Amino acid sequence: MQNRTRDLAFADDFITARLVENVTDYAVSDAIVVNISPSAMVTGDDHPAIAPAWKSTWLKGGRIRSADRAVVIKVVKPTNLGGCMFRGWDWLGNRIRSFPRDTPLFISAQDEIGRVTVDPRVFTNELPATQAAQDFTLKLNLWWSPGDTDCFIHNEHPFLETHTQIHGIGRMQKFKERDPSTIYEDVVMPIGYSHDPFCRVTGPNQWTYPWHRYYAETDSVWLAIELHP
Repeated sequence: MQNRTRDLAFADDFITARLVENVTDYAVSDAIVVNISPSAMVTGDDHPAIAPAWKSTWLKGGRIRSADRAVVIKVVKPTNLGGCMFRGWDWLGNRIRSFPRDTPLFISAQDEIGRVTVDPRVFTNELPATQAAQDFTLKLNLWWSPGDTDCFIHNEHPFLETHTQIHGIGRMQKFKERDPSTIYEDVVMPIGYSHDPFCRVTGPNQWTYPWHRYYAETDSVWLAIELHP
C-alpha cells in the first residue's frame, strides 16, 4: 500500500507529526521531512534531490518522490509550546534519579515504528557498504527544552541514535571529559538538520559514545531516532 500514513504518538495540536511508509509522490506544504530508513529518499519534481539514509530536509510546497519510510513533522503552534509537560510529556528527572533537578528537559511519548535492517557500521559511517546487517527496532520521540539549557553531558546509550532539529536552534557537542570546558566539537543544529551519529561500533551489539550533550540555544524541539538491537 503506497503512502500508508498515521499520526505519531507525540502528535498534538501544537506539533503535527506523521509517519508515511512506501512513499510515492507525497506532497508536503511546509514541514521537516526525515528519512528514517537505510535507503535514500528522493524529493523534488523537475530537479530531483537525494536525502541520504537518516537525513532530513525542510520542504515548502515540495514533494517526496520516493522513500521507504519518512516522518513529516512541524511545530504549527509555537505559542505556549513549553507547556508540553501538561500535555503528557515527562520531565527526564522522573526517569533518571541522578538527573539535575534544575534542568528543564522534557520527553514526549515514544513511538515504536517497526523493524529495520541495517549494518551498524554503515549507520555510523564507518563502512561505505553493508557487510553484517542486523535487525533493529526503530523508535522515535521528541525532546523539548527552553533556550540556554544544558541537557546533560553523558556517554551511555544501549542503542544507536541520531537527532533532527524540528524547532529552534540547538547544538550537539562532544567533550573529552564530563566537563563543559573540555568541548572539542560543536555541531550547530538549525531547523531541518540531522547530525551524523556520534557512536562507534566496538563489537556485536556494542558501541561507544563520546561524552556528549544536546544544548538548546533557543527554545527547541528535536527528534530522537533510536535503533534498538
